Amino acid sequence: MTPGYAFHPDAEADLTEIWEYIAADDVNAADRLIEEIEDGLNKIARFPNLGRRRPDLTSRPLRFLRVRDYLVAYAPGRRPLWIIAIIHGVRSPRTMAAILRGRED
Repeated sequence: MTPGYAFHPDAEADLTEIWEYIAADDVNAADRLIEEIEDGLNKIARFPNLGRRRPDLTSRPLRFLRVRDYLVAYAPGRRPLWIIAIIHGVRSPRTMAAILRGRED
């Protein structure tokens, strides 16, 4: 089955980098986290307004879903759902906002 979402090229790289970072210590933990993120992506593909707005990070109509310590930024109005970024939540809001600005369509 085709997922109801597509990745910005940099968001796909985010997912790969997350897996590689965690897999350096524990491949099984990395696999589990990616599965949880993919579960979240499938959920927001079905219910795009599930996430919440973050006007502190962007004025764009993006929504954000937290999966463990990560924020998934996505464009709820696009079909397929457009995944903009997957960012670790400990990053500063200023850094997150800069990442999102760099990924405008």
